[in-house]
Amino acid sequence: MKKPVPTASHPPATRARAAGTTDALTGNGGELHQQAGPDHAPLTTQQGLVVGDNQNSLRAHPQGPTLLEDFILREKITHFDHERIPERVVHARGSGAHGFFELTHSLEGVTKAQVLTEVGVKTPVFARMSTVAGGSGSVDTPRDVRGFAIKLYTPQGNWDIVGNNIPVFFIQDAIKFPDLVHAVKMEPDRGFPQAASAHDTFWDFIALTPESMHMVMWIMSDRTLPRSLRMIEGFGVHSFRLLNAAGESTFVKFHWRPRLGLQSTVWNETVKIAGADNDFHRRELFDVISAGEVAEWEFGVQLFTQAEADRFPFNHLDATKLIPEELVPLQVIGRLMLDRWPDNFFAETEQVAFCPSHLVPGIDFSNDPLLQGRLFSYLDTQLSRLGSANFAQLPINAPQCPMAHQQRDGHMQMARPAGRVAYEPNTLSADAPRSDRATGFSSVAINEGGDRGRLRDGSFADHYSQARQFWISQTPPEQAHLASALVFELSKVEHPPIRAAMVSHLLVIDPGLGQRVANGLGMDTRPPPATPAQKVKDLPPSAALSIIGNAKPLLEGRCVGILVHDGSDGAAIAALKKAVLATGARVKIVAPKVGGATLADGRKLPADAQLAGAPSVLFDAVALVLSAEAGKALSREAAAVDFVRDAFCHLKAIAADAGAQALLDVAGVMPDAGVLGADDLRAFVEAAATRQWDREPRVCTLA
Repeated sequence: MKKPVPTASHPPATRARAAGTTDALTGNGGELHQQAGPDHAPLTTQQGLVVGDNQNSLRAHPQGPTLLEDFILREKITHFDHERIPERVVHARGSGAHGFFELTHSLEGVTKAQVLTEVGVKTPVFARMSTVAGGSGSVDTPRDVRGFAIKLYTPQGNWDIVGNNIPVFFIQDAIKFPDLVHAVKMEPDRGFPQAASAHDTFWDFIALTPESMHMVMWIMSDRTLPRSLRMIEGFGVHSFRLLNAAGESTFVKFHWRPRLGLQSTVWNETVKIAGADNDFHRRELFDVISAGEVAEWEFGVQLFTQAEADRFPFNHLDATKLIPEELVPLQVIGRLMLDRWPDNFFAETEQVAFCPSHLVPGIDFSNDPLLQGRLFSYLDTQLSRLGSANFAQLPINAPQCPMAHQQRDGHMQMARPAGRVAYEPNTLSADAPRSDRATGFSSVAINEGGDRGRLRDGSFADHYSQARQFWISQTPPEQAHLASALVFELSKVEHPPIRAAMVSHLLVIDPGLGQRVANGLGMDTRPPPATPAQKVKDLPPSAALSIIGNAKPLLEGRCVGILVHDGSDGAAIAALKKAVLATGARVKIVAPKVGGATLADGRKLPADAQLAGAPSVLFDAVALVLSAEAGKALSREAAAVDFVRDAFCHLKAIAADAGAQALLDVAGVMPDAGVLGADDLRAFVEAAATRQWDREPRVCTLA
């Protein structure tokens, strides 16, 4: 009888394997292959064919395009795409809005795409932002990557920029995407955890996949705990090509940069937000747009030639790498404005279908092997999820320009084509649509040559240099948050060898980081560092990679909660509200009862929220305007004490009048630059625009 596959323990993902294991690790381009040993059944296709390489798609040559004949890739991804009906397998929980894109600087010299050459034209768009790992019923605020997808309804057809709020990804080749998502999703024998990466299967896969180390730094950073969907960046992730009228090609990377700047929550706050409001991000975007405000991003590009790319210390076709802005500056050429909420969530936000293969003339693909697989996978997913090849006829997906084709019939066909002709060429219809070389889509003319095979270019093998660059580019508070996130996540892992394997990778990224995480995990013996496939480069810090270092001192777009009770000073409340609203921020009045409070002058002040249902985690700063009697009463109320204590521990500015002192004392609030009098309006507004990072060591133990 065949010996069962062992599942009780997992060896570390280093080339120096634990004694007694049967895994043979081989590879090209630095990736690891687990070859079948006497304890392992050979991996096969659904037809029983043994798979020789489960790490690399079939390519024309190491840096060439992925080949359509790769039936193993197609079988694997097709099955993965059809695993969920009708919910998206990934990016299931999303929020969307309508708006427009406006070009401010033309790229006419490098592309013939009208949307990138005609300054001042407002192109309609639909944007969808989403979490990745959780289902549609999960919460808005887990530690997770955010999808950032934009559909531009251009005069030349729809153009979809389908990316994330992080510029890199976990894997280099699309053939590994099903494995990645299976690892991070709920464990199949138990159906949990939902929307979380803190479990064994995810970290087991990551520990065996060194190419993921750069992405690990990003997902463990504050980037994956956004304060608002209006405060995240968007990235196209891959290199694309721009093509001008002369047929000349320029590489491009696409960026969306929020006008309000980046802002994140802190971990303890994030956990409590999920309990207070599952729909925190969705509700905030809805409230803002419904109030007539606009969510806005700048649109930027990084442009570079093949000659410039050849001099990079990395391969730009590797999706686990970014191009530092110090190397290729970001050029801001437009803006994105979201100003209209969908009329129907299902018809628009749920049925919108994004595909990176939706391009317009003047834009083309690169040979990024992850992108090449996505070109197949996204269309296949939409066919499964929306149930028909006619999904482009749904109003949210339909182009807003003239269209004519010979595609007919099929499930859910909504058009009524006339005439006897449904093919091309033909002589029976004088006005039948024809292809047009002059205005139609054309691909970049490049010479692809080399030995085909399941290959990965050797330049892809540097898995640690940019991970180290990201680490050294963070401010000390951000480094502490990142190390603490790793400790939290790995503490949830049940198998010690997986924890040790991850620490071995972190020691390569930075010995100090690895030691901090090992100490946080209580490791008695530190594992040896992993052996990199290539020597790690000491790249310079990149200022663009820090959130705190690039924070905008803006209160605009934020929300301040003012806690009141019977006997509160109406004039003080009005002054606070006026000062906050003048910055472009919002104000909510919080009271013990939703009916409001009777002020000292006898007037009734309505409340926007009840104290028990509006904890301070929902606000960016808080103010307390209370009579002495009310302050003493609320100091015996758990919800009020938590309101103040959490605001202080989450590093927020607090304005308080003399009557609130009893509540401050019970909540353990200590004086600092962020704790101010309710009449010190200017200082409060300035302090409320940021976090009080100097306070953090006093209220929180971090790795």
